[in-house]
Amino acid sequence: VLPAGGDGPFSAHLALLALLLLWGLPRSRGQNDTEPIVLEGKCLVVCDSTPSSEPAGNALGMSVRSGSGRVAFSVSRQTNHEPTDMSNRTMIIYFDNILVNVGSHFESESSVFLAPRRGVYSFNFHVVKAYNRQTIQVSLMVNGWPMISAFAGDQDVTREAATNAGLVIMEKGDKAYLRLERGNLMGGWKYSTFSGFLVFPL
Repeated sequence: VLPAGGDGPFSAHLALLALLLLWGLPRSRGQNDTEPIVLEGKCLVVCDSTPSSEPAGNALGMSVRSGSGRVAFSVSRQTNHEPTDMSNRTMIIYFDNILVNVGSHFESESSVFLAPRRGVYSFNFHVVKAYNRQTIQVSLMVNGWPMISAFAGDQDVTREAATNAGLVIMEKGDKAYLRLERGNLMGGWKYSTFSGFLVFPL
């Protein structure tokens, strides 16, 4: 039952409610505002209920972008030139063709990858030996220490590859490269590849 008269507090509330309905309620900030939030100064979290750049199936519409950017490289051999004096001395396997070098953290002259930040990195390699009856051993080295290795030693085939892959935790400034631990690559190593990328930072 409404109280009689139009000058009481109830009437004032009704008038205020009518104005709010007429003008619309203040718009609250929601997910569609996509306001970036800085977490520990390292990453940006952007929320959007209808993301346009994220993969389908992300129900929360949330993306996390590394503050250091994306990191990836992939290199290969294009020639069958014999190893140089430098490679014979260091036993580092050199690559003369850069396919991908996002972030420019793979040094082409030294064939060494330099980690830009601490994180989990994925590496894979495929080193071909041709017309070579010796067994070869190839290792992924991090700061001079072998992390994973692979062998190729079938003497009944003309071409064979030592191949392996794995995840490695690296600190900022750590160096990763391939080293020939056993045998030689005389006779050709064309089509060999070496790739890596940052899976996520730590």
